[in-house]
Amino acid sequence: MDFELSDDQRALQDAAADLLGSLSTPERVRASAQREEAYDTALWEAMVEQGWTGVELPEARGGLGLGMVEAAVLAEQVGAHIAPAPFIENLLAAGALAAHGSQDAWVERLLAGDAVAAVAWRPDIPVAYAPVADVAVVLASDNNEVLFVELSDGPDIEREPAMDLTRPLGWLRVEGRTTTAIGGPEEATELLDRGATLYAAALLGGAARVLDMATGYAKERVQFGKPIGSFQAVKHRCADMLVDVEGMRSTAYWAAWCLAAGDADAHVAASTAKTWCSDAARRVMASGLQVHGGIGFTWEHDLHLFVKRSHLDQLAFGDAAYHRERLGPLLRQSLESTPPVC
Repeated sequence: MDFELSDDQRALQDAAADLLGSLSTPERVRASAQREEAYDTALWEAMVEQGWTGVELPEARGGLGLGMVEAAVLAEQVGAHIAPAPFIENLLAAGALAAHGSQDAWVERLLAGDAVAAVAWRPDIPVAYAPVADVAVVLASDNNEVLFVELSDGPDIEREPAMDLTRPLGWLRVEGRTTTAIGGPEEATELLDRGATLYAAALLGGAARVLDMATGYAKERVQFGKPIGSFQAVKHRCADMLVDVEGMRSTAYWAAWCLAAGDADAHVAASTAKTWCSDAARRVMASGLQVHGGIGFTWEHDLHLFVKRSHLDQLAFGDAAYHRERLGPLLRQSLESTPPVC
């Protein structure tokens, strides 16, 4: 079985890396954060023009007609370039609204980038892009319902102080706002799986970039007349980072494939990916800081941008502890439904 990306998927990966490599450089990300912009307008327009916001939707709905694996390819690159744009949020919201079929006007606006969405896996939590969003898609507390919320008919959502300066963060409270149910338990589970998988892919992208930064620094930084990468302790730490990143890659793309194929293991795969990627990303970020030493803790170095972004993504659509708890009943159910070997 071939576990590699197809030629078309690699072409999409390369095109995304080229676009983000020119429009989402650390310098541009820093400038956008310092100006406290809602998002980088030029970057967002380029992403929309390429059709990223509709990568999963059929061409008849204005999308690219691709699937979750391609969406994960894009999410990985967004994470690798800490792109200050609401790609995952608009993608998830447009998919949820298109599946319900009652909010076509909003789907068109989200695909065109004329509207920005916030997506929350729990109500009443701090959510990325909530202060600048036009609409929100929210999972009810018991994961039995998906709610659509127009944010124009309630109080403004103020931007809260946050470690991650690349995205505005605010408390998304639905009380006092008009909400519409756009899905039941099945749709809620699907949204949870999709969100967990895309954020796992974003965590993968950021961790892979930090691994590259750490190994590159270890080759250049000289102590006692030798590159620090020649020291055993640094070698082992970088090797552990590589193991974590490759594990993240395997689980994230397994989840994306399961969702794209409608595989029976999709729920297990999504929670496995979010569990592993959340834990592994935290280890990779810590090791990246250790390899860089004192310079890695400075504001002037780019490493802190990835560390802070990763902390928020680790919590999005459930942290590792949440998905471990979710995996227990799922695995038990899978085991009970599996016939005995003999």
